[in-house]
Amino acid sequence: MDLNALLVETVRGLLTELSAGPPGRSAFVLNPGDRGLLESLRPLTAAQASARHDGRSSIASHVRHLHFGLSLLNRWAQGEDDPFTGADWNGAWRQQQVTDAEWARLLADLGHQVKAWREAIGSRPWSALALGGTIGSVAHLAYHMGAIRQLDLAAAGPRETN
Repeated sequence: MDLNALLVETVRGLLTELSAGPPGRSAFVLNPGDRGLLESLRPLTAAQASARHDGRSSIASHVRHLHFGLSLLNRWAQGEDDPFTGADWNGAWRQQQVTDAEWARLLADLGHQVKAWREAIGSRPWSALALGGTIGSVAHLAYHMGAIRQLDLAAAGPRETN
């Protein structure tokens, strides 16, 4: 396997592990048996997703922020030269609450953006910027997953069993 194919497969695998849980018994970031971010979010109610513990941002705003960032990456992957300049990164943080319908739609939309980005990885020629952004997207998802899991234990993954 050439280096490009190996890189694409590895980054896609890490994104899959974070979003959908580790495939099989192999896990690089999460504990084995973890359901990943998307399934961790599904049992949460809109009220849980909207809660602001100690004035911190809500889970809904973290999810909205992840959705926004992935949508920009997907626009870039589809050929848009620079969807990032002028992007309103703060916009996702302004709306902290969601209704039941908004929460369901936001979860579905996040799943769609994750899937589209996973499939798009490696579709543009690699450069230092493209590689940094791609690897950074995995780290960014992991960061917000950890933050979300700290906000509500219902979204937490399984503890290490060793």
